[in-house]
Amino acid sequence: MFLSVLSAAGTDPDDKSTSKPPTFEDAQESAGNAASWVEQNWSAWLGIGLRILLIISIAIVLRVVIRRAITKLIDRMNRTAQAVDGTALGGLLVNVERRRQRSQAIGSVLRSVASFLILGTAGLMVLGTFQIDLAPLLASAGVAGVAIGFGARNLVTDFLSGVFMILEDQYGVGDSIDAGVASGEVIEVGLRVTKLRGDNGEIWYVRNGEVKRIGNLSQGWSTAGVDVTVRPDEDLEKVQSTLLEVGASMAKDEPWNERLWGPVEVLGLDSVLLDSMVVRVTAKTMPGKSLGVERELRWRIKRAFDEAGIRIVGGLPLQATEEAADTSAGVAAPSAYASSTSPQSLAASPIAPPPNLAK
Repeated sequence: MFLSVLSAAGTDPDDKSTSKPPTFEDAQESAGNAASWVEQNWSAWLGIGLRILLIISIAIVLRVVIRRAITKLIDRMNRTAQAVDGTALGGLLVNVERRRQRSQAIGSVLRSVASFLILGTAGLMVLGTFQIDLAPLLASAGVAGVAIGFGARNLVTDFLSGVFMILEDQYGVGDSIDAGVASGEVIEVGLRVTKLRGDNGEIWYVRNGEVKRIGNLSQGWSTAGVDVTVRPDEDLEKVQSTLLEVGASMAKDEPWNERLWGPVEVLGLDSVLLDSMVVRVTAKTMPGKSLGVERELRWRIKRAFDEAGIRIVGGLPLQATEEAADTSAGVAAPSAYASSTSPQSLAASPIAPPPNLAK
């Protein structure tokens, strides 16, 4: 600024050829020009500064308000999940921990998007205040965005797939899923990668963009089914009453009273064969707990049947109470043709020619 004032006064400080030093009148004239220049432009500077300050203030306040509103919305979702957990309605919904993780992921994405949009718009408005042409900048950003999109299309696909999986609540932490490329229990859900723990303890890192279909085995409720095979001569009424007693006692014991979401039902005969008949037993259980309920049901049914004297096919052999069977009963009777003097043998023997014909 000092150089511009000196230039306006007609004095060049780098001009060594000028041997005449500046006089007091020249300095006074330069100071007057500088003061007049500041007086003419201070209002523009003040307007630009106030405009920038207003833009930044509005952006900060708007960002804080929106982030706080998103946080309150997420907290309300968590309180709603806690209110229905443990009730009949809560059995049809996801549990509290899964709901909390899902809401936190959604809140993180919404807060990040809101901050990017607000701060990005504020930055462009600040640049526009300085009368900077934004068209080349936006065009360059568009070209760079297209280039990055083509180069990192897999990353973009994984990110968008992860966002929609979380928003649609396709699965959550603790669910047992079949993702096609891998199956197991979900231990972490991310925007780009989902971690699964397999049956043998291995951890699968599955990219969200590679998942084409999801089979969730833990959502809602599960069904435990046990087939009881008994002998065809057993009393069906006794079998049914014994099975109902087993289910009623199991529903009162811990932790099965929490894992059973419905009474143990005897559906009836599933099949009837010559040497056996199959009785079907089912129960509605907590998601992902059907295998444990089935094993406990089989254990209790076997003990109850042993106490009630109901025989299961393949169980204890029958007691030998009858006399030993005759071993010769299966031997076929001798044939009448075995004796050469029997009438049947004589009738079947060829007729001998007359003696006169022999001569």
